[in-house]
Amino acid sequence: MTAASPWWTPHVHADRRPRLMLRNGLAAALRDWFGRRDFIEVQASALQVSPGNEAHLAAFATEAVRPDGQREPLYLHTSPEFACKKLLAAGESKIFSFGPVYRNRERGPLHHPEFTMLEWYRVGEDYESLMQDCAALLALAATRAGTTRFSFRGRDCDPFAEPERLSVADAFTRHAGIDLLATVAADGGTDRDALFAALTQAGLRTAPDDNWGDLFSRVMVEKVEPLLGQGRATILCEYPVAEAALARPSARDPRVAERFELYCCGVELANGFGELTDADEQRRRFIIEMDEKERIYGERYPLDEDFLAALAIMPPASGIAVGFDRLAMLATGAQKIEDVIWTPIAQY
Repeated sequence: MTAASPWWTPHVHADRRPRLMLRNGLAAALRDWFGRRDFIEVQASALQVSPGNEAHLAAFATEAVRPDGQREPLYLHTSPEFACKKLLAAGESKIFSFGPVYRNRERGPLHHPEFTMLEWYRVGEDYESLMQDCAALLALAATRAGTTRFSFRGRDCDPFAEPERLSVADAFTRHAGIDLLATVAADGGTDRDALFAALTQAGLRTAPDDNWGDLFSRVMVEKVEPLLGQGRATILCEYPVAEAALARPSARDPRVAERFELYCCGVELANGFGELTDADEQRRRFIIEMDEKERIYGERYPLDEDFLAALAIMPPASGIAVGFDRLAMLATGAQKIEDVIWTPIAQY
């Protein structure tokens, strides 16, 4: 079999260029949308003392060499979140960041080690406002691309239809026959054995060393996510607190958090929160996440003490991140993320 020509080969670039130009047009349209709503665009530094403290996020590590020769570990950020929240603490109220982020151990049709993230924050507004933003941006992307349908691997979605709202608990009941919240205590604690038994009864695979989070993820990946965002977008909301390290608990039910994800055609496009601003609670959650990371991967990332200090004075806010390349994929009909990235990294 002949190896595929690289992206920079003139005939390959000619085939790719129409989608790349649509990507540029979509980026311009999004910036215009935010500008007309009085958002300020900010540029978050890619180099950070901590890349984020979620157990399954893997970062690219580097180091700074000081003038005296001392070496300091640094990381390429996995999200501009820490920097943006520091700006909210500083006094900004409506900001967006649109730029590259970096995640290691991720490569596939929907994953690229360097990708573009669109992230925005609204001070003093709840996360319902972000859900409305998502619906508007789906329609904007479709209009800019000149399409009325998003499609991916045989799944279709109408980007102009009002998104379905579905709680995680209802999704588990509907698609897996599992009562998820029966395994979550009033304080947000989880019952691993109860969820293990529920998966066994539902005929899903389990392993003796699975913890509650492993079991939760298996149901999501195998039973729930592939069925979301078909016909119209799905806003999957009210994640258990244990699966929402950066979100505040719901006032309606302390077992769940103000976290939602946006899905189209079974593809996750966005992750939004009513932001947690309790610095002590955030520290506690980060330590739990890093303990889990060390258990699974044998490594942990430092905490950003400046971030935790800023969080203590950050006003109530909501925030969300959208995978821009994935949105461009769906809008242009691409079947893999590299089709909408101007200079994809060589396969490895």
